Amino acid sequence: MQQYRIAMWWGLVVIGLAGRWSLAEEPPRAAQTLDAIGAANPVRLVLPASIPAVVGIECNLYFDNIVLVARPDSMLFDAVCAKGRQQAERWTWVPSEADVGAHPLELIVRDDHNRRVASARCTIDVVAAKRGEGQTLTMLMIGDSLTHASVYPQRVVDQCEKTGGPKLTLIGSHVPQAASPAMRHEGYGGWTAKRFATHFTESARTGEYAKRGSPFLYKTGTDSPKLDFAAYCRDVNEGRIPDVVSIFLGPNDIFSFDDDSIDGGIDDILKHLDQLVTMLNDASPSTRLTLLLPVPPAASQDAFGSNYASGQTRWQYRRNQHRLVERMLERYASPSPAPTAARRVHLVPTHIGLDCVHNYPTESVPANAATDIKLVRQSNGVHPAASGYHQIGDTLFAWLKGQTKE
Repeated sequence: MQQYRIAMWWGLVVIGLAGRWSLAEEPPRAAQTLDAIGAANPVRLVLPASIPAVVGIECNLYFDNIVLVARPDSMLFDAVCAKGRQQAERWTWVPSEADVGAHPLELIVRDDHNRRVASARCTIDVVAAKRGEGQTLTMLMIGDSLTHASVYPQRVVDQCEKTGGPKLTLIGSHVPQAASPAMRHEGYGGWTAKRFATHFTESARTGEYAKRGSPFLYKTGTDSPKLDFAAYCRDVNEGRIPDVVSIFLGPNDIFSFDDDSIDGGIDDILKHLDQLVTMLNDASPSTRLTLLLPVPPAASQDAFGSNYASGQTRWQYRRNQHRLVERMLERYASPSPAPTAARRVHLVPTHIGLDCVHNYPTESVPANAATDIKLVRQSNGVHPAASGYHQIGDTLFAWLKGQTKE
Protein backbone atom coordinates (compact mmCIF):
# COMPACT_ATOMS: atom_id res chain seq x y z
CA MET A 1 0.00 0.00 0.00
CA GLN A 2 2.83 2.43 0.76
CA GLN A 3 4.31 1.86 -2.69
CA TYR A 4 0.90 2.50 -4.20
CA ARG A 5 0.48 5.73 -2.28
CA ILE A 6 3.93 6.98 -3.19
CA ALA A 7 3.29 6.24 -6.86
CA MET A 8 -0.03 8.08 -6.73
CA TRP A 9 1.70 10.98 -5.02
CA TRP A 10 4.48 11.49 -7.57
CA GLY A 11 2.53 14.14 -9.47
CA LEU A 12 1.93 16.37 -6.49
CA VAL A 13 3.58 18.46 -0.58
CA VAL A 14 2.29 22.71 21.23
CA ILE A 15 3.02 26.33 20.22
CA GLY A 16 5.37 27.46 17.55
CA LEU A 17 7.40 30.56 16.85
CA ALA A 18 7.96 32.47 13.62
CA GLY A 19 11.30 34.21 13.82
CA ARG A 20 15.05 33.65 14.16
CA TRP A 21 16.18 30.73 16.26
CA SER A 22 19.17 28.47 16.88
CA LEU A 23 19.57 25.06 15.28
CA ALA A 24 22.05 22.81 17.02
CA GLU A 25 24.27 20.43 15.08
CA GLU A 26 22.75 17.37 16.71
CA PRO A 27 20.17 14.71 15.87
CA PRO A 28 16.50 15.70 16.27
CA ARG A 29 15.35 15.39 19.85
CA ALA A 30 13.02 12.59 20.83
CA ALA A 31 9.47 13.74 20.25
CA GLN A 32 6.62 13.33 22.69
CA THR A 33 4.28 10.47 21.94
CA LEU A 34 1.00 11.32 20.29
CA ASP A 35 -0.86 10.06 23.38
CA ALA A 36 1.15 12.37 25.64
CA ILE A 37 0.53 15.35 23.40
CA GLY A 38 -3.18 14.60 23.22
CA ALA A 39 -3.43 14.33 27.01
CA ALA A 40 -1.82 17.75 27.50
CA ASN A 41 -3.52 19.47 24.55
CA PRO A 42 -6.60 17.53 23.32
CA VAL A 43 -7.09 19.67 20.21
CA ARG A 44 -3.35 19.82 19.38
CA LEU A 45 -3.42 23.64 19.10
CA VAL A 46 -0.54 24.99 16.95
CA LEU A 47 -0.47 28.79 17.03
CA PRO A 48 2.64 30.71 15.95
CA ALA A 49 3.95 33.35 18.32
CA SER A 50 4.09 35.87 15.46
CA ILE A 51 1.86 36.26 12.41
CA PRO A 52 3.33 38.57 9.72
CA ALA A 53 1.03 41.10 8.09
CA VAL A 54 1.29 44.02 5.65
CA VAL A 55 -0.85 47.14 5.47
CA GLY A 56 -3.62 46.73 2.91
CA ILE A 57 -3.37 42.93 2.57
CA GLU A 58 -5.79 40.54 4.22
CA CYS A 59 -4.35 38.60 7.14
CA ASN A 60 -6.14 35.38 8.14
CA LEU A 61 -6.14 32.84 10.93
CA TYR A 62 -8.23 29.81 9.93
CA PHE A 63 -9.24 27.94 13.05
CA ASP A 64 -9.35 24.41 11.60
CA ASN A 65 -5.75 24.80 10.36
CA ILE A 66 -4.29 25.22 13.83
CA VAL A 67 -6.06 22.40 15.66
CA LEU A 68 -6.32 18.70 14.89
CA VAL A 69 -10.00 17.89 15.24
CA ALA A 70 -11.94 15.44 13.08
CA ARG A 71 -15.10 17.53 13.45
CA PRO A 72 -14.03 21.16 13.92
CA ASP A 73 -17.66 22.28 14.23
CA SER A 74 -17.67 20.51 17.60
CA MET A 75 -15.22 23.11 18.95
CA LEU A 76 -15.93 26.75 19.79
CA PHE A 77 -13.29 29.37 19.04
CA ASP A 78 -12.86 32.78 20.63
CA ALA A 79 -10.31 35.12 19.05
CA VAL A 80 -9.69 37.92 21.53
CA CYS A 81 -8.09 40.87 19.74
CA ALA A 82 -8.65 44.62 19.50
CA LYS A 83 -8.22 44.38 15.74
CA GLY A 84 -9.93 42.44 12.98
CA ARG A 85 -13.12 40.43 13.19
CA GLN A 86 -13.98 36.87 14.11
CA GLN A 87 -16.10 34.96 11.62
CA ALA A 88 -17.39 31.41 11.71
CA GLU A 89 -14.23 29.80 10.32
CA ARG A 90 -11.53 32.43 10.82
CA TRP A 91 -10.21 35.62 12.36
CA THR A 92 -9.49 38.13 9.58
CA TRP A 93 -8.12 41.65 9.25
CA VAL A 94 -6.89 44.13 6.67
CA PRO A 95 -4.57 46.48 8.60
CA SER A 96 -4.20 50.19 7.82
CA GLU A 97 -1.14 52.43 8.03
CA ALA A 98 -2.21 53.43 11.54
CA ASP A 99 -1.90 49.78 12.59
CA VAL A 100 1.85 49.34 11.93
CA GLY A 101 3.31 47.53 14.93
CA ALA A 102 2.52 44.49 17.08
CA HIS A 103 -1.02 43.62 18.18
CA PRO A 104 -1.75 40.84 20.71
CA LEU A 105 -4.27 38.10 19.98
CA GLU A 106 -5.42 35.28 22.23
CA LEU A 107 -7.19 32.26 20.80
CA ILE A 108 -9.35 30.26 23.21
CA VAL A 109 -10.81 26.88 22.28
CA ARG A 110 -13.86 25.61 24.19
CA ASP A 111 -15.99 22.49 24.05
CA ASP A 112 -19.77 22.41 23.80
CA HIS A 113 -20.00 22.77 27.60
CA ASN A 114 -18.03 26.04 27.32
CA ARG A 115 -15.04 24.50 29.07
CA ARG A 116 -11.68 25.90 28.02
CA VAL A 117 -9.87 23.10 26.18
CA ALA A 118 -6.80 25.03 25.01
CA SER A 119 -5.55 28.55 24.49
CA ALA A 120 -2.52 30.34 23.09
CA ARG A 121 -1.33 33.88 22.49
CA CYS A 122 0.43 35.48 19.57
CA THR A 123 1.07 38.89 18.05
CA ILE A 124 0.03 40.17 14.65
CA ASP A 125 3.13 42.01 13.43
CA VAL A 126 2.14 44.61 10.84
CA VAL A 127 4.66 46.32 8.57
CA ALA A 128 4.06 49.35 6.33
CA ALA A 129 3.11 48.86 2.69
CA LYS A 130 6.07 51.00 1.63
CA ARG A 131 8.61 49.13 3.73
CA GLY A 132 11.47 47.94 1.52
CA GLU A 133 10.76 50.56 -1.12
CA GLY A 134 13.86 51.11 -3.27
CA GLN A 135 15.62 48.07 -1.79
CA THR A 136 16.67 44.97 -3.75
CA LEU A 137 16.66 41.31 -2.74
CA THR A 138 17.60 38.08 -4.46
CA MET A 139 15.78 34.93 -3.45
CA LEU A 140 15.98 31.19 -4.08
CA MET A 141 12.81 29.14 -3.53
CA ILE A 142 13.25 25.39 -2.96
CA GLY A 143 10.25 23.07 -2.96
CA ASP A 144 8.06 20.42 -4.53
CA SER A 145 5.06 20.69 -6.85
CA LEU A 146 3.58 23.61 -4.92
CA THR A 147 6.67 25.61 -5.86
CA HIS A 148 6.92 23.98 -9.31
CA ALA A 149 3.49 25.44 -10.15
CA SER A 150 5.13 28.88 -9.77
CA VAL A 151 1.88 30.56 -8.65
CA TYR A 152 2.86 31.54 -5.10
CA PRO A 153 6.37 32.62 -6.25
CA GLN A 154 4.74 34.86 -8.86
CA ARG A 155 2.38 36.22 -6.21
CA VAL A 156 5.33 37.25 -4.04
CA VAL A 157 7.00 38.99 -7.00
CA ASP A 158 3.74 40.73 -7.93
CA GLN A 159 3.11 41.94 -4.39
CA CYS A 160 6.64 43.32 -4.19
CA GLU A 161 6.07 45.25 -7.42
CA LYS A 162 2.61 46.41 -6.37
CA THR A 163 3.84 47.87 -3.08
CA GLY A 164 7.01 49.40 -4.49
CA GLY A 165 9.51 47.09 -2.89
CA PRO A 166 11.61 45.30 -2.35
CA LYS A 167 12.60 44.70 -5.95
CA LEU A 168 12.81 40.91 -5.95
CA THR A 169 14.94 38.83 -8.30
CA LEU A 170 14.46 35.07 -8.24
CA ILE A 171 17.39 32.74 -8.88
CA GLY A 172 17.42 29.05 -9.75
CA SER A 173 18.14 26.56 -12.51
CA HIS A 174 14.54 25.48 -13.08
CA VAL A 175 12.46 27.63 -15.44
CA PRO A 176 9.12 25.79 -15.79
CA GLN A 177 7.83 28.13 -18.51
CA ALA A 178 10.22 29.24 -21.23
CA ALA A 179 8.05 32.30 -21.85
CA SER A 180 8.72 33.48 -18.26
CA PRO A 181 12.51 33.26 -17.83
CA ALA A 182 12.48 35.44 -14.71
CA MET A 183 10.29 32.88 -12.91
CA ARG A 184 13.00 30.49 -11.77
CA HIS A 185 13.49 28.39 -8.66
CA GLU A 186 14.29 24.85 -7.54
CA GLY A 187 10.75 23.49 -7.26
CA TYR A 188 10.04 20.00 -8.61
CA GLY A 189 6.87 17.93 -8.51
CA GLY A 190 7.26 14.84 -6.37
CA TRP A 191 10.50 15.85 -4.65
CA THR A 192 11.33 15.46 -0.97
CA ALA A 193 13.89 16.75 1.52
CA LYS A 194 15.74 13.45 1.15
CA ARG A 195 15.97 13.82 -2.64
CA PHE A 196 17.37 17.33 -2.38
CA ALA A 197 19.91 16.20 0.23
CA THR A 198 21.02 12.84 -1.17
CA HIS A 199 19.93 12.06 -4.74
CA PHE A 200 22.91 12.44 -7.08
CA THR A 201 23.00 11.90 -10.83
CA GLU A 202 25.37 13.16 -13.48
CA SER A 203 22.44 15.21 -14.81
CA ALA A 204 21.47 18.02 -12.46
CA ARG A 205 19.89 21.34 -13.35
CA THR A 206 19.17 20.18 -16.93
CA GLY A 207 16.89 17.71 -18.70
CA GLU A 208 13.64 16.17 -17.52
CA TYR A 209 13.19 17.29 -13.93
CA ALA A 210 11.93 13.92 -12.69
CA LYS A 211 15.24 12.34 -13.70
CA ARG A 212 17.53 15.03 -12.37
CA GLY A 213 19.76 14.75 -9.37
CA SER A 214 19.80 17.34 -6.61
CA PRO A 215 20.99 20.70 -7.95
CA PHE A 216 23.10 21.10 -4.81
CA LEU A 217 25.12 17.85 -4.93
CA TYR A 218 28.61 17.85 -6.47
CA LYS A 219 31.05 15.00 -6.96
CA THR A 220 34.81 15.37 -7.33
CA GLY A 221 36.79 12.40 -8.62
CA THR A 222 36.11 9.28 -6.60
CA ASP A 223 34.81 11.22 -3.59
CA SER A 224 31.22 10.79 -2.49
CA PRO A 225 28.82 13.53 -3.66
CA LYS A 226 28.62 16.49 -1.29
CA LEU A 227 26.20 19.34 -0.82
CA ASP A 228 27.94 22.49 -2.03
CA PHE A 229 25.84 25.64 -2.16
CA ALA A 230 28.77 27.85 -3.12
CA ALA A 231 29.37 25.67 -6.20
CA TYR A 232 25.67 25.81 -7.03
CA CYS A 233 25.74 29.61 -6.89
CA ARG A 234 28.79 29.69 -9.16
CA ASP A 235 26.87 27.62 -11.72
CA VAL A 236 23.54 29.39 -11.40
CA ASN A 237 24.11 32.93 -10.13
CA GLU A 238 27.66 33.95 -11.13
CA GLY A 239 28.92 33.03 -7.68
CA ARG A 240 26.57 35.38 -5.82
CA ILE A 241 24.83 33.98 -2.74
CA PRO A 242 21.12 34.97 -2.57
CA ASP A 243 19.89 37.25 0.18
CA VAL A 244 17.00 34.91 1.05
CA VAL A 245 16.40 31.17 0.65
CA SER A 246 13.04 29.51 1.34
CA ILE A 247 12.34 25.78 1.67
CA PHE A 248 8.76 24.55 1.24
CA LEU A 249 8.65 20.75 1.52
CA GLY A 250 6.65 18.07 3.27
CA PRO A 251 3.71 16.66 1.28
CA ASN A 252 5.61 13.98 -0.62
CA ASP A 253 7.70 13.22 2.46
CA ILE A 254 4.70 12.41 4.70
CA PHE A 255 2.07 11.16 2.29
CA SER A 256 2.25 7.43 3.01
CA PHE A 257 2.74 7.60 6.80
CA ASP A 258 0.22 6.50 9.41
CA ASP A 259 0.12 7.04 13.18
CA ASP A 260 2.56 4.18 13.76
CA SER A 261 5.17 5.36 11.26
CA ILE A 262 4.80 9.13 11.33
CA ASP A 263 7.37 10.02 14.00
CA GLY A 264 10.03 7.69 12.69
CA GLY A 265 9.43 9.05 9.22
CA ILE A 266 9.66 12.63 10.42
CA ASP A 267 12.97 11.85 12.12
CA ASP A 268 14.30 11.06 8.64
CA ILE A 269 12.71 14.19 7.14
CA LEU A 270 14.30 16.41 9.79
CA LYS A 271 17.67 14.78 9.29
CA HIS A 272 17.65 15.77 5.63
CA LEU A 273 16.23 19.23 6.30
CA ASP A 274 19.09 19.71 8.77
CA GLN A 275 21.55 18.84 6.01
CA LEU A 276 20.06 21.49 3.73
CA VAL A 277 20.00 24.07 6.53
CA THR A 278 23.64 23.35 7.37
CA MET A 279 24.63 23.58 3.70
CA LEU A 280 22.99 26.99 3.36
CA ASN A 281 24.28 28.45 6.61
CA ASP A 282 27.82 27.21 6.01
CA ALA A 283 27.85 28.91 2.61
CA SER A 284 26.57 32.26 3.91
CA PRO A 285 25.70 33.00 7.54
CA SER A 286 24.15 36.30 6.44
CA THR A 287 21.59 34.71 4.11
CA ARG A 288 18.12 34.67 5.63
CA LEU A 289 16.89 31.09 5.55
CA THR A 290 13.21 30.37 6.07
CA LEU A 291 11.23 27.17 6.29
CA LEU A 292 7.61 27.42 5.16
CA LEU A 293 5.41 25.30 7.39
CA PRO A 294 3.44 22.73 5.35
CA VAL A 295 -0.16 23.69 4.61
CA PRO A 296 -3.26 21.60 5.37
CA PRO A 297 -4.99 19.68 2.58
CA ALA A 298 -8.36 20.34 0.97
CA ALA A 299 -11.18 20.20 3.50
CA SER A 300 -13.09 17.30 1.93
CA GLN A 301 -12.38 13.62 1.41
CA ASP A 302 -13.87 14.15 -2.06
CA ALA A 303 -10.56 15.71 -3.13
CA PHE A 304 -8.57 12.69 -2.03
CA GLY A 305 -11.01 10.31 -3.68
CA SER A 306 -10.62 12.29 -6.91
CA ASN A 307 -6.81 12.07 -6.84
CA TYR A 308 -5.99 8.85 -5.03
CA ALA A 309 -9.13 6.67 -5.30
CA SER A 310 -8.94 4.64 -2.05
CA GLY A 311 -5.19 5.07 -1.64
CA GLN A 312 -5.22 7.67 1.13
CA THR A 313 -7.72 9.47 3.35
CA ARG A 314 -7.86 13.18 3.90
CA TRP A 315 -7.91 12.70 7.70
CA GLN A 316 -4.75 10.60 7.79
CA TYR A 317 -2.90 13.06 5.57
CA ARG A 318 -4.14 15.92 7.75
CA ARG A 319 -2.82 14.12 10.83
CA ASN A 320 0.53 13.64 9.11
CA GLN A 321 0.73 17.29 8.05
CA HIS A 322 -0.17 18.55 11.52
CA ARG A 323 2.40 16.30 13.14
CA LEU A 324 5.10 17.56 10.79
CA VAL A 325 4.22 21.15 11.76
CA GLU A 326 4.51 20.20 15.44
CA ARG A 327 7.86 18.51 14.93
CA MET A 328 9.31 21.31 12.79
CA LEU A 329 8.39 23.77 15.51
CA GLU A 330 9.94 21.55 18.17
CA ARG A 331 13.11 21.23 16.11
CA TYR A 332 13.62 24.70 14.69
CA ALA A 333 11.78 27.00 17.09
CA SER A 334 13.13 25.51 20.31
CA PRO A 335 16.92 25.79 20.64
CA SER A 336 18.87 23.03 22.31
CA PRO A 337 19.96 23.84 25.89
CA ALA A 338 23.62 23.61 24.82
CA PRO A 339 23.89 24.03 21.05
CA THR A 340 27.27 23.22 19.55
CA ALA A 341 26.77 25.76 16.76
CA ALA A 342 24.23 28.48 16.04
CA ARG A 343 22.13 28.02 12.91
CA ARG A 344 19.76 30.82 12.03
CA VAL A 345 16.39 29.63 10.82
CA HIS A 346 13.17 31.55 10.26
CA LEU A 347 9.74 29.91 10.19
CA VAL A 348 6.84 31.26 8.15
CA PRO A 349 3.37 30.11 9.33
CA THR A 350 1.97 29.45 5.85
CA HIS A 351 -0.31 26.79 7.37
CA ILE A 352 -2.58 29.29 9.15
CA GLY A 353 -3.72 31.53 6.29
CA LEU A 354 -5.03 29.08 3.66
CA ASP A 355 -8.78 28.65 3.12
CA CYS A 356 -9.01 24.88 2.67
CA VAL A 357 -12.78 24.99 2.04
CA HIS A 358 -13.01 27.57 -0.73
CA ASN A 359 -9.50 27.85 -2.21
CA TYR A 360 -8.91 24.34 -3.50
CA PRO A 361 -10.02 23.20 -6.98
CA THR A 362 -13.57 21.92 -7.47
CA GLU A 363 -15.58 20.20 -10.16
CA SER A 364 -19.30 19.86 -10.86
CA VAL A 365 -20.24 16.16 -11.05
CA PRO A 366 -23.42 14.08 -10.81
CA ALA A 367 -24.37 13.14 -7.26
CA ASN A 368 -24.64 9.54 -8.49
CA ALA A 369 -25.28 7.60 -11.68
CA ALA A 370 -29.07 7.57 -11.20
CA THR A 371 -29.63 11.34 -11.08
CA ASP A 372 -29.05 14.46 -13.12
CA ILE A 373 -28.49 16.47 -9.95
CA LYS A 374 -24.93 17.80 -9.82
CA LEU A 375 -22.79 18.56 -6.82
CA VAL A 376 -19.70 20.70 -6.50
CA ARG A 377 -16.94 18.53 -5.06
CA GLN A 378 -13.33 19.36 -4.26
CA SER A 379 -11.06 17.72 -6.82
CA ASN A 380 -7.46 18.13 -5.62
CA GLY A 381 -6.22 17.03 -2.23
CA VAL A 382 -2.99 18.97 -1.79
CA HIS A 383 -2.67 21.49 -4.63
CA PRO A 384 -4.65 24.68 -3.98
CA ALA A 385 -6.47 26.68 -6.60
CA ALA A 386 -4.79 29.91 -7.71
CA SER A 387 -6.62 31.73 -4.91
CA GLY A 388 -5.08 29.38 -2.35
CA TYR A 389 -1.59 29.80 -3.79
CA HIS A 390 -2.15 33.55 -3.52
CA GLN A 391 -2.85 33.21 0.20
CA ILE A 392 0.37 31.22 0.63
CA GLY A 393 2.24 33.88 -1.33
CA ASP A 394 0.74 36.68 0.76
CA THR A 395 1.98 35.10 4.00
CA LEU A 396 5.47 34.64 2.59
CA PHE A 397 5.40 38.18 1.18
CA ALA A 398 4.42 39.61 4.58
CA TRP A 399 7.36 37.84 6.21
CA LEU A 400 9.72 38.95 3.41
CA LYS A 401 8.57 42.54 3.72
CA GLY A 402 9.44 42.40 7.40
CA GLN A 403 13.02 41.38 6.54
CA THR A 404 13.71 44.66 4.74
CA LYS A 405 15.03 47.84 6.31
CA GLU A 406 12.51 50.32 7.71
